[in-house]
Amino acid sequence: MTPYDHIIALVKHQTQTLPLMPITMMFAAGHAGIAYRDYVTDYRKLVAAQIFTAEKFHFDYVSVISDPAREAADLGAIVRFFDDHPPAIDEENALLSDKEKLKHLTIADPLRPGSRMFDRVQAAKLFAEKVKGKLLIEGWVEGPCAESSDLRGINRFMMDFIDDPDFVKNCFEFVTENAIQFAAAQVNAGADIIGIGDAAASLISPKLYEAFVLPYEQRLIQKIHEAGGMVRLHICGNTTRITQLMSKTGADLIDLDSMVDIKKARASMGANQVITGNIDPVRVLLNGTPELVKEKLKECREAAETNYVAAAGCEIPIGTPDENVMAMSEFVKGFRTDLQM
Repeated sequence: MTPYDHIIALVKHQTQTLPLMPITMMFAAGHAGIAYRDYVTDYRKLVAAQIFTAEKFHFDYVSVISDPAREAADLGAIVRFFDDHPPAIDEENALLSDKEKLKHLTIADPLRPGSRMFDRVQAAKLFAEKVKGKLLIEGWVEGPCAESSDLRGINRFMMDFIDDPDFVKNCFEFVTENAIQFAAAQVNAGADIIGIGDAAASLISPKLYEAFVLPYEQRLIQKIHEAGGMVRLHICGNTTRITQLMSKTGADLIDLDSMVDIKKARASMGANQVITGNIDPVRVLLNGTPELVKEKLKECREAAETNYVAAAGCEIPIGTPDENVMAMSEFVKGFRTDLQM
């Protein structure tokens, strides 16, 4: 079995193998000696860094994830780039600071040469040429709440849920359609699974999540499935109050951040939901020891009981000791057989 096979077998409930799928962005760029500005603007360097890191630490997948400003940039948002930090969207001058501008926005073409979305599509294509069927290839899009917050400014958008719910729904309609087309382009290019980052959804109440966000996440996920891709839902932050609702999205994998109790999440989500996570990226991975990493992974796996993927709660921080990341690989080896690279 290849690393790809292990993930597919788990998602299809054919075996209880233990895949390893930690998120790496700046960590991967740093290990490959690539400036982060180059990592997020040149798909060839991103692909090289991801494959190098996956092979070095025996990860089961590679990912196009780099920053949340791909779609926003192509829709017209002001994005600032830095040599050694992720790009940042200018929220003070947010694209939709004037809500009326939404009426004039058009869906971005993910295949437009020179666009940031096309750079990501090219990454998926290059991954497919190099590791298809060996490592799982993950594409990425922003979820409805995250992308709307990027375009509107997060503080404004949080107020819109109360002050202008119709605008929220209109915004979700637009960004979800944009994400559907972007995701489909990545699947067509070779991505096996699409990650959906919807961090802002952890900031609203369960009532608002169910009424506003859930229907659009469900639609996005359904369309990705129809395009032939699997889905990984990633909502940073404390999602304890919405785990049951998250399990209704239809996502094949659901990430849990480090502040979520996996045992409680499992009880709310049911035994069939594949859970990913959730050791603390800073306290355990960055500042801990290999022994602590293995101890916490053991606790996570036992709490999940079944259908579990090993990972950190969020991105592995740059500067994390190699031996701590390697401890994750060493831990999962004991649960796998017939693995071939």
